[in-house]
Amino acid sequence: MELEYTNLLIVAAVGFGAPLLLGFFPKARVPSVVLEIVAGILIGPAALGWVEVDAPVAVLSALGLAILLFLAGLEIEFTKLRGQVLRLAVIGFVVSVAIGIVVGFAFDAAGTVKDPLFLAIVLCSTSLGVLVPVLKDAGETTSRFGQLVIAACSIADFAAVILLSLFFSREAKSTTSQVLLLGGLVLVSLLVGLTIRGVEHSARIRSVLRMLQDTTAQIRVRGAFVLLIGLVALATDLGLEVILGAFIAGAILTLVDRDEMMTHPEFRLKLEAIGFGVFIPIFFVTTGVRYDLDALSDASTLAKIPLFLLALVAVRGLPALVYRGAITRSKMLVAAIMQSTSLPFIVAATAIGRDIGVITAANQAALIAAGLVSVLVFPALGLALLRREATSQPAKPPPVIPTTKEALP
Repeated sequence: MELEYTNLLIVAAVGFGAPLLLGFFPKARVPSVVLEIVAGILIGPAALGWVEVDAPVAVLSALGLAILLFLAGLEIEFTKLRGQVLRLAVIGFVVSVAIGIVVGFAFDAAGTVKDPLFLAIVLCSTSLGVLVPVLKDAGETTSRFGQLVIAACSIADFAAVILLSLFFSREAKSTTSQVLLLGGLVLVSLLVGLTIRGVEHSARIRSVLRMLQDTTAQIRVRGAFVLLIGLVALATDLGLEVILGAFIAGAILTLVDRDEMMTHPEFRLKLEAIGFGVFIPIFFVTTGVRYDLDALSDASTLAKIPLFLLALVAVRGLPALVYRGAITRSKMLVAAIMQSTSLPFIVAATAIGRDIGVITAANQAALIAAGLVSVLVFPALGLALLRREATSQPAKPPPVIPTTKEALP
């Protein structure tokens, strides 16, 4: 079968052009993912009709989703998940799930959604990959506030993927079976991680890795992709979701890749270059191509967008109240705004939901639209509030340096 690459060419060109265009307007602070999805809608069947999702686009898009979740797992900083930070983050997520269930049943009572639990899980995640750069820009990644937000987002991302795979999978199985399969996947993943950890202790193997890591072999990058594809294959063979295997692969790599000798400080940069440079933009542009724009032509669907946006704020924002006492009230407000940012998980989860029939096309379109608005507005608003707080604080007076005479007894 001869493959055509015209559709893939257009999708790749859009993935290249979106961040390039934004680079000419740095003050706009629009995340590239927003423009990629919107551009995908524009070139897709819903608008200009230039592109359709054929085999090459579908395959690379699926890889983009897996790598996106892989890198999300890679961002979890387990060393910071301890003490009060861990306790508050866990309590916050439990509160988030409780609020999500209430919100889900409220939408169900109004006849708006098919499955309230599915909606609750979709609303429980936060876009850690979008927020980390914002926190870095504000110089808050190492502060108590930044650590709380990162820990809360890490737990939310991980737990949301687990819950989605546990209760909603393309393979129809009982919850007990899903728990057993999930336990099996986690056990195998831990054994793989321990094996990798043990192998890396070999001086001979470490020497070979150092020798090959920056050659054309790029041995560490290849090993990371073997781990990713291996756990994705295992997850699908067990009837679990691809995103779960990919996310766990990233988390395992985070735990085992702790080279104290710093023999390869650019390892993760290489993985991000492959992911964000090649596959992930194709996934987001393809998401736009597949977007059901006609579903938004209905006034009732348009009305759901602000409702779902408010639901995000309620489910992910209100739990920031548990941070009271650990950070200031102003920082607590910023945490609530930032934690309400969500898009990649919404896109992935609603795609699964459509496949198994627990969400309508209209609700999928409205949820993704709400996620787009959250990514567009909340991080920029949170950064603006952080900067305003920093400028409003009085500057500390310079230390008084005694003169020679004053310093004498």
